[in-house]
Amino acid sequence: MITLKAGLDRALEWVCVGLFVALVATVAWQVFARQVLNSPSGWSEELAKYIFVWLGLFGAALVFGERGHIAVDFLVRKLPRAPQKAFGMLTHALVLAFTALVLVYGGISISQLAWEQTIPALPVTAGHMYLAIPVSGILTLFYCVHHLIAIGADRMAPVEAAQAEVL
Repeated sequence: MITLKAGLDRALEWVCVGLFVALVATVAWQVFARQVLNSPSGWSEELAKYIFVWLGLFGAALVFGERGHIAVDFLVRKLPRAPQKAFGMLTHALVLAFTALVLVYGGISISQLAWEQTIPALPVTAGHMYLAIPVSGILTLFYCVHHLIAIGADRMAPVEAAQAEVL
């Protein structure tokens, strides 16, 4: 599972880089067309919005996989190892339930509802664009299960070590 996670991390990093490059190119074209050609592009603004959403959702899944998300764990750090492990497991179980219900189930539902809804400026439907929600949810579920197993097997600290603040 560790090898699978490492491969998924690498692939997701490249997807995020590709999406970021596409976002920069789309916005650059939008500015160029508006300011230099004096002919605003109708599709570029719409595409930039959707790329930004995909980038945000996939980036969030990647950060969750790296355990780089915000955590208010000051009190949990003060506890002994066993309660820390219990809180770590509980937190990941709650994230798993939320992700499964809201991102995966809700994302599939909204994608199905919008599958036939056209986006006038783009050659895809809104349902295609909303697929980012369940896909990022499935990625987050994978990372959540990986963390639960690693914490349960004591291969991962239940609470990440505090990083020193750089002033």
